[in-house]
Amino acid sequence: MSYQSFAEFERIPQHQLDRAKQFPAAILCDVAGRRGTMNSRIRALNPAMSICGPAFTVEVRPGDNLMFHVALAVAKPGDIIVVDGKADDTCALFGDLMVTQAVAAKLGGFVVDAASRDTDSLAHGDFPIFAAGTNPCGPTKGLPGKLSIPVSVGGVAVNPGDLIVGDVDGVVVIPRNEIEAVLDAAAKKVAAEKQRIDEIEAGILVSPWLDDALKQAGLPTL
Repeated sequence: MSYQSFAEFERIPQHQLDRAKQFPAAILCDVAGRRGTMNSRIRALNPAMSICGPAFTVEVRPGDNLMFHVALAVAKPGDIIVVDGKADDTCALFGDLMVTQAVAAKLGGFVVDAASRDTDSLAHGDFPIFAAGTNPCGPTKGLPGKLSIPVSVGGVAVNPGDLIVGDVDGVVVIPRNEIEAVLDAAAKKVAAEKQRIDEIEAGILVSPWLDDALKQAGLPTL
């Protein structure tokens, strides 16, 4: 089996990606049942960075980036390389060189449950990077890993082709078969929040649901 075959998984249609880019990670998480968000250790190198695209999953042994390099060589434009690095922060799994290659390959970004390095240049670049810390030490390149398999990254299950959305709040994973329903729900939530903002600006300061919630909790109402 060639390594190229690991890149042949079903990807998210462009119309869904275009819709998903309209919503922040927080909205998508809320309507997806308040689940699917990665541990807060995985954060953008720059708060202005955002990410949206299909996951190309990679599993590596702690401190080794051999299969990360293979994924980088075969991933398709727009793919987000999502690496289960076992939350290891004793060395960086990537830096300037790998990001330069990813930009040339027109990839969508990196989400890595491990450390990165070359932080100053990467944080000021345009390529979206979400990682679990930084470390100047480089990795080894000699241990087997796996591509395009279900992985656990930041405490969340990620399958090849799942939707990855990240921003300053963090990263959320939407399973491939739930994307359309989540996007529909996200649009409704945005509309509802806009209505509530309009109410607040009109002087209606108490949320209409609050008294019911207090009653259900056995507490006095306002």
